Amino acid sequence: MRTGNADLYVGTAGWSYKDWNGIVYPEPRPRGFRPPTFLAQYFNTIEVNTTFYRPPNPAFCERWVRDVAGREDFLYTAKLWQRFTHQRDERWMQREVQVFRDGIAPLVEAGKLGALLVQFPWSFRYNPQSERYVAELVEEFSDLPLVLEVRSKGWVQDRALQFIESLGIGFCNIDQPAFRGNIPLTSYAFGSLGYLRLHGRNYAAWFDKAAGRDQRYDYFYKEGELDEIQAALEEIAGRVERMFVIANNHYRGQAVATGIQLMNRLTGEDFGFPGQVGELYGLI
Repeated sequence: MRTGNADLYVGTAGWSYKDWNGIVYPEPRPRGFRPPTFLAQYFNTIEVNTTFYRPPNPAFCERWVRDVAGREDFLYTAKLWQRFTHQRDERWMQREVQVFRDGIAPLVEAGKLGALLVQFPWSFRYNPQSERYVAELVEEFSDLPLVLEVRSKGWVQDRALQFIESLGIGFCNIDQPAFRGNIPLTSYAFGSLGYLRLHGRNYAAWFDKAAGRDQRYDYFYKEGELDEIQAALEEIAGRVERMFVIANNHYRGQAVATGIQLMNRLTGEDFGFPGQVGELYGLI
């Protein structure tokens, strides 16, 4: 699948959601059901979330490779462990670097790791100390296909963007609620990898401390909003070799709907919707 100058990879952020049962996935699930295998019938990438919460288990990574063995064009993306991005009070240790590397090695060795997302929180602001931190972290994992995700608006000033470009890594463009301090929808492209994550635009729940994960990412994109996203996506794809689009508005399968809507728009093909997704969101 291609768009612009780039090979196009579209998929969802994660696959382990109970609320997908009966909407995306069959319910009850048949014996031996594997979500990555099921999703690979519709998408050519999935972003692995579990590697953010704990170092990856190499046995799991081996299984994920087997899960998509029928699709040679399939690539996973994965998040870097939060120890490196969110727990910054103490510098990481080399054994922590090694345990992450050992865990993810099966994906790397199989040629199935398309990108490693270095995701910082909104509280990680741009300043000289942050520059040094990012530069040192990039050096630790420089042999992997890194993409930087930052969310605070200070990171899209010229000096910060020049710094990111100098690192030789990709930039994660994001769609999120357009609060004053948030990065708006952008179309930056550095290096060979383009990356776009779609978080939805749920203004009411975004900074609500009482809101859970499902509430924050409960959002269905309107057609006019998809027009904006498509324009940004195509601009990025015109300047990179590989373009990853990850839908994170996951609640009740909305990410699945968004991903397939974009693929249909970009390719002119009809990829179809799994389960009840098409009917639920009025797409068929």
